[in-house]
Amino acid sequence: MDGNVDDPSVWKRMGVDPTKPSIARVYDAILGGKDNFAVDRAVAAKRLELIPDGGQGARLSRAFLARGVRHLAECGVTQFLDIGSGLPTAQNTHQVAQSLLPEARVVYVDYDPIVLTHARALLADNPYTKVVGGDVREPEKLLEVPEVEGFLDWRQPIGLLMVGLVHHLNDSEDPAGLVRTYLDRLPAGSFLLLSHFCNATPEARELEKAIQQTLGTGRMRGREEIEGFFDGLELQDPGVVPVVRWHPEEPVPEPPTASTLLVFGGLGRKG
Repeated sequence: MDGNVDDPSVWKRMGVDPTKPSIARVYDAILGGKDNFAVDRAVAAKRLELIPDGGQGARLSRAFLARGVRHLAECGVTQFLDIGSGLPTAQNTHQVAQSLLPEARVVYVDYDPIVLTHARALLADNPYTKVVGGDVREPEKLLEVPEVEGFLDWRQPIGLLMVGLVHHLNDSEDPAGLVRTYLDRLPAGSFLLLSHFCNATPEARELEKAIQQTLGTGRMRGREEIEGFFDGLELQDPGVVPVVRWHPEEPVPEPPTASTLLVFGGLGRKG
């Protein structure tokens, strides 16, 4: 897919501007996918120039999502709200959850039209999964969509997934307040699985400047600030850590690198 080849007017009718990078498509480009435009690949190239890990950081984040969903399913959570889900790739939330609980319900939320088109095509025959267009910054509106409010049972625990999402909210958008709004709606026994860019290395701080210039969004935050998103929750072991160290299934690479310290994450339970 390339905006230089396809007629831009076709994309614009879909609500897609091929001259502006998209978070989901940049992530896809970092992972070597094909659902991106030249402008997205330029941002991905800058990310890989600053942290030349061949996309390892993105893959570690995706693996964290899969481990988190598996952990929640093993704890008996049967429904998931995945906000900022991005383009479908390996180990999607529904694949992991439904491999353990075939009737687990999953709602994917994203605002990128290309993400929505791909996800709806992929999941057209899956009655336990919905795909919703929505913006995390409009929680009241998003939570009232029938595919969210009516599809999930709000009397039973829900796994709220905000993986690789909140760091794309600038300080002026009150990310902590937005996360709290969602948590306030969740029933007792629900969980928040969240990952976030961390400013633990000089490379990460340089990356923040680059993505602010190219995407207009993206914040590196410190570990304590990331822990703050779990305020009021029972933070589960091992706490907020580099995602590679969160219940790893393979040996953790040593020593730590800019790539393995780029994303921190954790899991919290609402009492």
